[in-house]
Amino acid sequence: MFYSASMSRSDPPPRRRLRARGTESNPATRHDAHVRVPVDDGWAVEEDLPLLRTEVAVERPRRVLTRNTSPDIGFDRSINPYRGCEHGCVYCFARPSHAYLGLSPGLDFETRLVARPEAPAVLDRELRAPGYRPDVIALGTNTDPYQPIEREWRVMRGLLEVLRDFRHPLTIATKGTLVERDADILGGMAADRLARVGISLTTLDADLARTMEPRAPSPARRLATIERLARAGIEVRAMVSPVVPGLTDAEIEAILAAARDAGAVAASWVMLRLPFEVAGLFRRWLEVHAPGRRDKVMARIREMHGGRDYSAEWGHRMRGEGVFAELIARRFDIAARRLGLAEGLPPLRRDLFAVPLGTAAQPSLF
Repeated sequence: MFYSASMSRSDPPPRRRLRARGTESNPATRHDAHVRVPVDDGWAVEEDLPLLRTEVAVERPRRVLTRNTSPDIGFDRSINPYRGCEHGCVYCFARPSHAYLGLSPGLDFETRLVARPEAPAVLDRELRAPGYRPDVIALGTNTDPYQPIEREWRVMRGLLEVLRDFRHPLTIATKGTLVERDADILGGMAADRLARVGISLTTLDADLARTMEPRAPSPARRLATIERLARAGIEVRAMVSPVVPGLTDAEIEAILAAARDAGAVAASWVMLRLPFEVAGLFRRWLEVHAPGRRDKVMARIREMHGGRDYSAEWGHRMRGEGVFAELIARRFDIAARRLGLAEGLPPLRRDLFAVPLGTAAQPSLF
């Protein structure tokens, strides 16, 4: 793995061998003034191409708490330790966010990552602000906080240590099994009703998962993570996310049952979202990996979005609309109730928040 201080756009991607990547392309974005297109020069020369490896750049943020006022999101603040995600899920709705860095939502999103190692110190400063009022912080709302590079960079671990010291409520959304490493922190916080974890399960089919989510842990391994977190006293929500119509929707009941048996105590779901450049990447993936289902999948998606690949309207974007969307919602609700996953969990506590007297750089004498 290579580390660099800065990155610049490369479109098309350099000629490299690809291994376990969600897409093979690096499409231009809606922000690009120019588009580069590779052209065959006629030299049919066999080459031993080098492997395309992951690069990590460093960002030094001035703020790490991101605020939102979206009425269809159940939190108003979040933190993302990383930009881009090496899991490489081809359907990831966050891919277009890489365009704001001047990078492609394609291969750049999963190979040219940004780490924020100073995020814990910045968070400590933000939580000490005189006007700060605590509420649940969501971690992993854009890209996965437990993607593979967390093993070395440990940004998420540092954020959890700060939140533990402030006794601040938090939720986590992840596919990454590295969350088990932090069960020592999360278990203690969960006992005080300060922490919950959501584990994303898209399919139980290991082969399908390997192509859709090439560097994410297998479905069986994620179920094992639910079990281990539950044994540590941590409430786990099974997130059937996303439901891919015509491809994974038949598995809803089976996914919920497997998650409940592993120890999940609640469940949620989100329909597949294909904003901006993601639609083209996903269509190409269907053509390569599920050509016989391509037309059915895209027809279902457009049926739920008024004939379009995606609608970003609040209250609509997460679920879609129409007969098929209503059917999925009813199936999920019935299965969740039957399995005991539909009960509302008590809210996380906000009243325990307290600013520590000292900091890591300047410990308290008391």
